[in-house]
Amino acid sequence: MQNKNIAIIGAGNLGRSIAKGIVQKNVSQASDITLTKRDTASLDDLLPQGYKVTSSNTEATAIADVIILCVQPNQLTEVLDELDDVLNENQLLISVITGISIAQIAGQISKAVPIVRAMPNTAIAIGESMTCISSSNKEGSAVCKEIFDVLGKTLIIEEDLMQASTVLGASGIAFFMRYIRAATQGGIQMGFDTADAQLIAMQTAKGAASLVLENHSHPEVEIDKVTTPQGCTIEGLNEMEHQGFSSALIRGIMTSYNRITKMKSKKDT
Repeated sequence: MQNKNIAIIGAGNLGRSIAKGIVQKNVSQASDITLTKRDTASLDDLLPQGYKVTSSNTEATAIADVIILCVQPNQLTEVLDELDDVLNENQLLISVITGISIAQIAGQISKAVPIVRAMPNTAIAIGESMTCISSSNKEGSAVCKEIFDVLGKTLIIEEDLMQASTVLGASGIAFFMRYIRAATQGGIQMGFDTADAQLIAMQTAKGAASLVLENHSHPEVEIDKVTTPQGCTIEGLNEMEHQGFSSALIRGIMTSYNRITKMKSKKDT
């Protein structure tokens, strides 16, 4: 990615996080990145750091090797119409727009520009995103992976799983946050003040995920390490299951998935 010019079209929170992350990790230099926004005032703080800022999407795209689309879904048609005249086949389009397929993007531009879809989550702001990537273009996927690898974990998937990755990875942030909130409330009921209960819940959640990641193990293997016969852990786990903990979580995930697939079906028709 060194010496490649990058245009981030629609530089809101996600676009800013991508730009700052790849510079901090030395994937690219700030001077090689142009961020666009209709009102650029919120990007002025990036100028002293060497980033380029403009309100012109065409100006940014014309000099770019890689264009990252970060606009809202309802803005995409207008933006692609605007960019069509300046796009060329030697560029790479990366879309982080929810629910918009590669075919839909390709159908709105006149050039055979390689297109990659990427679905990060909000933890990208701290370099801990889970980003799923999809494209039939292997070279484009490799470039996209190089960008997002420094912003967390990445996984190459088939495009028909992108809706599922949105639920499990992006919506999943909210699901885990709800667990942390519930655990915090339990801690308060046992006697901790709010700040201490939340700290214990957060670090424990982080530690649990890290154990599975670092040990390449199954969650049940790590559960077995802390459950002893007739102990408090197994009694608590069994009560949670009696109350439908796992089934409620799975049902919530599938409800979100059914919702997002229904929305996609409406767009396709």
